[in-house]
Formats: sequence, structure tokens, C-alpha cells
Amino acid sequence: MGTPNETLARLEARIAERASASPQESYVAQLNARGLPVIARKLGEEATETLIAALTGSEAELVGEAADLLFHLMVLLGARDVPLADVLAELDRREGLSGLEEKAAREA
Repeated sequence: MGTPNETLARLEARIAERASASPQESYVAQLNARGLPVIARKLGEEATETLIAALTGSEAELVGEAADLLFHLMVLLGARDVPLADVLAELDRREGLSGLEEKAAREA
């Protein structure tokens, strides 16, 4: 087990690898074969399940749903050819800003 960044990098590589597999052999390939709207809908479902777990579930349920949410977000990013490094760089850029400052900068 590595650092969180190593874990996410391994997962990103595995998702990229599985995207080109046969849909009969890979869930990621199935999602990609069905297209971006299906991937986006699945991400929305996982977000809803995460919210429900946060409000009414156990810690273990929340952890499981959060893992599903991250996984499906990374599948979506991969389908759009957006490297996770770009998302992490944006988080780094926002570090130290208050949420209110960051939101105001986006609206300007």
C-alpha cells in the first residue's frame, strides 16, 4: 500500500489499461463502450449513494460508496482524456484560498 497519490496513479493506469479491453472482460470497457452519457449517469448514481451513506449509513458504507464515487469519477476523466494530474494541479492552485475567494474568482 502506497501513498494516496500512488494509489490514485495506479488506479488511473489500471482504468486506462482496462478501457481498451473487451467489454466482455472489463467493467471499465463496458462503461466506455456505452459512452460518456452512461458514464456520467453512473457517476451521478454513485454521488447519490455516497450522499445517502453520509447521511444514514455506517462509516464502512460511506467509505465503500466514496471509493465507488472516486473510481467512477476517474473512469469519466479517462473517457474525456483528462489526466488526474490536471485535477490535482487545480486543487493545488486552490490551496490557501478560501472557498468564498475561489468561487468569486470563478464568477469574475
